[in-house]
Amino acid sequence: MELKDAVAVVTGANRGLGRHLAAQLVERGAKVYGAARRPETVDLAGVIPLRLDLTDEASIRTATRSASDATLLVNNAGISTATPLIAGGLDAVRLEMETNFFGPLVVTRAFTPVIESNGGGAVLNVLSVLSWLHPAGLGSYAAAKAAAWALTDAAREELAPRGITVSALHVGYMDTDMAADVPADQKARPADVATQALHGIETGLAEILADETTRYVKQSLATSPNPA
Repeated sequence: MELKDAVAVVTGANRGLGRHLAAQLVERGAKVYGAARRPETVDLAGVIPLRLDLTDEASIRTATRSASDATLLVNNAGISTATPLIAGGLDAVRLEMETNFFGPLVVTRAFTPVIESNGGGAVLNVLSVLSWLHPAGLGSYAAAKAAAWALTDAAREELAPRGITVSALHVGYMDTDMAADVPADQKARPADVATQALHGIETGLAEILADETTRYVKQSLATSPNPA
């Protein structure tokens, strides 16, 4: 997909990876809607703030009307509560699934007819190495990202006849608020990850593996049920 003159909706564009994706899309000549629950927190030059709450279907429908010219959807927004599946609170598990799986699903369903009506385009789902690696302490996050990986693969097949490509970005720790407690030398720079993600969209990659950890874990899937 050619990103120059594309019209992108980036969820979670107010910080972290989403902010870098939005900024780099503007640099490449795209029109960018920066979506966030609080649009006033989207302060990037050249980015149009857009209110969108992944857990509020009414706000999603309103966003499709505001961004009716969209050709690219980047499902970036998400949360991590560090909740185990068995011992953790079920409300937190449900929140992660609502935000990290049902949120991107509902947003994709809403924007599919918009993108199709504008001649087709692309969807990028920001996933994780934990789509495949499932540590107990992050069980709820891993389960939601595994479900989002399945969503990505199924949607890719379903949306191809409608002229929409669907890609997954898998990455380990990034230098963002979500990984604030992780040592710096174990984290990727979000600007570098954003560059790889946009290159993957441009070249039509189905899966974009953004760091060495992710590439190793993906390669290990054939030999271990829980690679480490």
